[in-house]
Amino acid sequence: MQNLRRLVPSAGTLVIFEVAGRLGSFTLAGKELGMSQAAVSYAIKQLEDALGTPLFARRHRRVELTPAGERFHRDVSMGLAHITQSAETLARSRRDRHVTLSISTAFATYWMLPRLAAFREAYPEIDLRLQTTDRDVDLAAERITLGVRRGFGDWKAYDCARIADERISAVASPGYLEQRGRPRTPTELRAHRLIHLEEPYRPCPDWRAWFASCDPAPFADTSDGLRLNDYALVVQAVLEGQGIALGWDYLTGGLMAGGLLERAIDHAFVTDAGFYVVWPRGAALNEDASAVRDWMIAQRTSASNPRSGRKSAPPSLRSV
Repeated sequence: MQNLRRLVPSAGTLVIFEVAGRLGSFTLAGKELGMSQAAVSYAIKQLEDALGTPLFARRHRRVELTPAGERFHRDVSMGLAHITQSAETLARSRRDRHVTLSISTAFATYWMLPRLAAFREAYPEIDLRLQTTDRDVDLAAERITLGVRRGFGDWKAYDCARIADERISAVASPGYLEQRGRPRTPTELRAHRLIHLEEPYRPCPDWRAWFASCDPAPFADTSDGLRLNDYALVVQAVLEGQGIALGWDYLTGGLMAGGLLERAIDHAFVTDAGFYVVWPRGAALNEDASAVRDWMIAQRTSASNPRSGRKSAPPSLRSV
């Protein structure tokens, strides 16, 4: 490197030389570089003096590379091309390092947002972007980094790691239970105003499945009660005292811990399903994406304190 500094006046001189040799004109090189023709000619003369050999043969209104100039131009062009490619890759990777997390509105509202401030405190350098959607999108096709899925961890297109078990309770607001009375049995619960989730794109257990887990009598859906197609709306309706709904503990646990919701009856329906952070199978996650994934996994062990965003070693990943 010391020899290069001694032989070449400046790195900028090499750029001027490459453009002049490529265009065969000091005038055109000046236009491309935003310099005068005289400034280009002076820079080339400096380079020739430093190398001790002419690089251009000056003709009328044009210049031609000498044999030595042609050899040097090939090497300089190749070197600058490699530098340019490397610089573009670094710049692109910096621009593209944001992490997009595809999630439902309910997950964003009741799982992610209560933890977001702590996450940003622990990882201020990570550009995390939440993308809410009413269906499970194709992460690879949409160029989305991570997603959250309910299932059994057996996706062909995704690697995954479990972040929550599926445990479902009947939940209500304290005000509703005070006004309507707390049911003591599943049979009494049936007589209450039930709020139904009619999820169009993400199949999940309903009241029929919940009652089947605790009461031998079949559930007769009489089509009454409130019916909503978004779980965030269901939770909001429960908070406003409009009835009793199914509460997925990993989403409603914080509301119950804060006294805003209560279990209407002492029974929880535990399924074999779970909730997973997923990413395209075989995808090489960058450092930021890996950190987000590992942080989400670690939240499984700190579910009782959703505002805890401290860095911790994640459990082992499950690749299916």
